Amino acid sequence: MCGGTGIDARAIIHRVTITSQDQDAAAIEWDLDPLVDGGGDAAVGSLLDEAESRAGAFADAYAGKLGEFDGATLKEAATELAAIYELVGRAGSYAMLRFSANTEDPATGALLQAAQERGAAVETRLLFFDLEWQALSDDKAEQLLESEGLEFVAHHLRVSRRLGPHRLSEPEERVMTELRVTGRSAWSRLFEEQVAAVEVPLDGGTGLEQALSRLFSADREERRTAAEAITEGLRPGLRTRAYVFNTLLQEKATEDRLRKFPHWLAVRNIENEASDESVEALVEAVRGRYEIARRWYRLKARILGLDKLADYDRNASVSPTEELMGFGEARDLVLETYRSFSPQVGDVVARFFDDRWIDAPARQGKRNGAFSASTVPSVHPYVMLNWTGKRRDALVLAHELGHGVHQALAAERGIFHQNTPLTVAETASVFGETLTFGRLLEQAPDAASRLSLLAESIEGSIATVFRQVAMHTFENAVHTERRSGGELPPDRFGELWAESQDELFGDSVEVTDGYRSWWSYVHHFTAAPGYVYAYAYGQLLALSVYQRYVDEGESFVPSYVEMLSAGGSLPPEELGRIVGVDLTDPGFWNAGLDLVERQLDDAEAAAADSGAV
Repeated sequence: MCGGTGIDARAIIHRVTITSQDQDAAAIEWDLDPLVDGGGDAAVGSLLDEAESRAGAFADAYAGKLGEFDGATLKEAATELAAIYELVGRAGSYAMLRFSANTEDPATGALLQAAQERGAAVETRLLFFDLEWQALSDDKAEQLLESEGLEFVAHHLRVSRRLGPHRLSEPEERVMTELRVTGRSAWSRLFEEQVAAVEVPLDGGTGLEQALSRLFSADREERRTAAEAITEGLRPGLRTRAYVFNTLLQEKATEDRLRKFPHWLAVRNIENEASDESVEALVEAVRGRYEIARRWYRLKARILGLDKLADYDRNASVSPTEELMGFGEARDLVLETYRSFSPQVGDVVARFFDDRWIDAPARQGKRNGAFSASTVPSVHPYVMLNWTGKRRDALVLAHELGHGVHQALAAERGIFHQNTPLTVAETASVFGETLTFGRLLEQAPDAASRLSLLAESIEGSIATVFRQVAMHTFENAVHTERRSGGELPPDRFGELWAESQDELFGDSVEVTDGYRSWWSYVHHFTAAPGYVYAYAYGQLLALSVYQRYVDEGESFVPSYVEMLSAGGSLPPEELGRIVGVDLTDPGFWNAGLDLVERQLDDAEAAAADSGAV
């Protein structure tokens, strides 16, 4: 992720039994005390008490008066607003991270719910500020923003004004905000808990993550058996998850109608500071290059000795033995990689290990996947992993630490500008992962090892670029059909999912009937509508930034650190210009896709050199 909580769907992290290879990961648990000054769960209430009190005083002091503000008053108000957001952010981040580490504990669930409810109450008291700000004339707003000392909030306030035409009245906004806690947030949490509770009938019963990990096996029968068991495990709750999705689709349709957004993706594009046209160009550019993914899957079928891959073969290892790596070895690899790029960046990475900013082990009930949470500027980011002791986990570690570095360097920009739009949020993560991949590739002893690494990297790009665009196509279809035809039955979700996957795979992969229900464990569809295309945007941007580094070498590093340190204080186009990338160039997307295709050329050569084909 990526902005905010930075939840990362790029790599699926798989839960397995901790082995001797990764015993050192078992002890790596984060220390959340800095978020609550060591006060534990009780401090969440204290932070929110203070936030509520200050929000009330803020409303008393400024409500109805923005039209009379001068620059100094706007600075004073924005400074206090930032302090209130910090309090809510510390409480909410602590509750979210506690819940992520143990979703099965009713106490952590109750703590998260309480933090969300009280956070919404604070937000409700502060709604007037955005509404009054957005109601100002353009001339008045710009005159205020030119005042001295507003750099810490100026870009945020300019972006906020773009939502002005879609705001409701203050009483209506209050109702919408308060109902969100028992509406969108509650349904999203139910979906997440349902997925976390999925039990797959393997070995007497196992979790979804552990079952998904078997799809990486070199043994096709194990992959097929695991895929069938996953489908079976998803079946019992499928109708419930479909109902949750339907409910959220309709809720979003209703809100979009009330706010007069022209289409379901409009608000996401505004928040991402991306034009509708640029997003359409991205999606069409990637769909137009689906043949890159198909070409890889045909090569992989030859490597595996198959006529054609099935969907459960896509992530199969091209090596007969799984490459393992202990957490300590991965830590040293990633830390040295970042330090060799920039000592300043390396020092930031070291703090994640030294100061307990990471939660590494896979545990029952722990949230699936991996993410970096920015929390608040006054504390620091936290990284969550589900460590399995496999080499690919080192790349996930490098990826999430890239997010963490970005968030930590941008903290000096304050709470309004620490996080970037989603379209830029993947830059540092993919860049760091690519750096680490390059180090691993340099160390590869032979062509077979190079092929194995290249396979992992290409499949990562397919997952982030092509698969995310295919998921966006599915998401677009379900939002559109829900609005025009009413509630979708589970089978219809499956049909639309299969259509989007068939378009991606073409004749290179068989989509099995069981795979039609696998949309139902993707958290992003319910938690963050329209989120997924930003992964493709961010990946292609990051690859272009990495190519600049390859071309320029060490002289590139200061501009890269400058871009990360800018956080979200500038529009994406200006952030790109810092490192010499033109996001307005119509050929930008294809330039990034060309880099993926060149890596595929290398994989074909390695396959031939190793005798794999």
